[in-house]
Amino acid sequence: MTKPVQRKILSESRDFKLFWQKQGPFRYALTSSEYPTVLLALDEWIFSDDLKSLLKALMEWDERKMKLVPAPFNPRKTNILKPPELTPWKILNFPKEWEMAVCSAFTPVGYLTEQVTGASRSNEAADIEEAFFDLLGGQINTIGYELLSPEPLLSPDVAYVDEYLKEWAADEE
Repeated sequence: MTKPVQRKILSESRDFKLFWQKQGPFRYALTSSEYPTVLLALDEWIFSDDLKSLLKALMEWDERKMKLVPAPFNPRKTNILKPPELTPWKILNFPKEWEMAVCSAFTPVGYLTEQVTGASRSNEAADIEEAFFDLLGGQINTIGYELLSPEPLLSPDVAYVDEYLKEWAADEE
């Protein structure tokens, strides 16, 4: 049975290890790799067995009442430049905190890009949303986060945390 998404403040590596032993293991663990943190409290971690659920928790998808909606461009509005890589899909209530984030899946105001639609099985909202979260999961480390995930050869079913914990413990010394 899949465990629910959990958020936890873990300031030291020993706190992480203890939490991991008692509550884990999980397929995914995410924290901020930058300071100040964005969409996370200082030393906050999010844990989940499902990547999409983890990313939705990070974005506060339900709390912000976010949803994917069709957003077709009006061809008669010639005074607005539309970059060719944008698609007619947008995430409503997209996090303002990500306005400076550089990610090939979205623009700062939540329009999705052709990379998302190109990765989607169809042009249906559910498939577009799935493709968005798959693409975001692959790029989340480039926009200020550290995502620990399964390492196929070492730890295929749970997040591979060993190397990260070694570095963290060394930094604490």
